[in-house]
Amino acid sequence: MKMSVMDWIVWVLIFVGALNWGLVGLFKFDLVNSITSGSVTYTGNLTTFGEIVYVVIGLAALWSLVSMFMKSGGGSGNMPS
Repeated sequence: MKMSVMDWIVWVLIFVGALNWGLVGLFKFDLVNSITSGSVTYTGNLTTFGEIVYVVIGLAALWSLVSMFMKSGGGSGNMPS
């Protein structure tokens, strides 16, 4: 299945968001805020359950990335045109 430009944009946004939540859950580090503010940003207190949820979301992002490239044979042929 060939991905459109819009599919790629949406996938990248979802991936960055999920990766950000994974980093929040593991290290209390907010990647998106750090990028947009220009300074390193850490979040406040999270519950253990909240941390677990965020880590699982981050792992889902990594799983999505790996499975996308495995299914496409290394990523070739799925770039938007």
